[in-house]
Amino acid sequence: MSEQKLPTFEDVVAASERIAGVAHRTPVLSSSTANAELGAEIFFKCENYQRMGAFKFRGGYNSLARFTPEQRKAGVVAFSSGNHAQAIALSARLLGMPATIVMPHDAPAAKVAATRGYGAQVVIYDRYTEDREQIGRDLAARHGLTLIPPYDHADVIAGQGTAAKELFEEVGRLDYVFAPLGGGGLLSGTALSTRALSPSAKLFGVEPEAGNDGQQSFRSGSIVHIETPKTIADGAQTQHLGNLTFPIIKRDVDDILTASDEQLRADMRFFAERMKMVVEPTGALGLAAARAMKAQLQGKRVGIIISGGNVDIARYAELLAR
Repeated sequence: MSEQKLPTFEDVVAASERIAGVAHRTPVLSSSTANAELGAEIFFKCENYQRMGAFKFRGGYNSLARFTPEQRKAGVVAFSSGNHAQAIALSARLLGMPATIVMPHDAPAAKVAATRGYGAQVVIYDRYTEDREQIGRDLAARHGLTLIPPYDHADVIAGQGTAAKELFEEVGRLDYVFAPLGGGGLLSGTALSTRALSPSAKLFGVEPEAGNDGQQSFRSGSIVHIETPKTIADGAQTQHLGNLTFPIIKRDVDDILTASDEQLRADMRFFAERMKMVVEPTGALGLAAARAMKAQLQGKRVGIIISGGNVDIARYAELLAR
């Protein structure tokens, strides 16, 4: 993907027009409890209410909508632990093209079932011993498919940036913005919208403590590769940032923070008890970091992107009960 040009905010604007009427314009919600606890005005951009349950639909649909007729006929291949898988599968169904999705053996059962339910063919692999990117490239070469990676693609990044664009359009300028970080598609897209629409805002990416490759990369100045992290935040179990996402993050983001699995469980409970929302562990990363930065947020306007709500019900109950 490195031969692609870095996307710009103009690409985000074009993506927002492309997905209009197809993607949901998700709600921005507030919580008096969260406001009181943090001493700030908190705005939650709720992508757990997006189609297929996560922000990934934005980038997935934007990418596939730009396919040529020949590409649509041959179909798409993608690799994902779940949300990008569902996004590509649903987008392909809406656009009338075949989809093949490479998913890890330990992906949440609900995400695998949903991906198949959207009509995609699922190829299972072992995320700890096999290379999903190589499997995806092999399938693309063998069957003439177009590979759309989960984050390191200009059209994917532009699509993901539409969530923050909508947030700013609804609430105006913010002092702080927090976005979950896996491979960087959401964060880099959020960065493009933030710097265009609320340029003075402090922007933070948040990743699981066990998988802080983004933080290491940001602070060292070059992409750091790690082993697949063991964390309940399955949507952020990436091993490295992308050749497109990293330059944008390095240029436009203020810092990369981390959150522990225990913090994520506490925030999932908060969303369930106080806001009556199902939020997956990865989706709780932003709130976890904001809570840890409470002292700096006093009197500020804060945007937090909730990335998704796709989690097995049995697993969800288990995590909340701990």
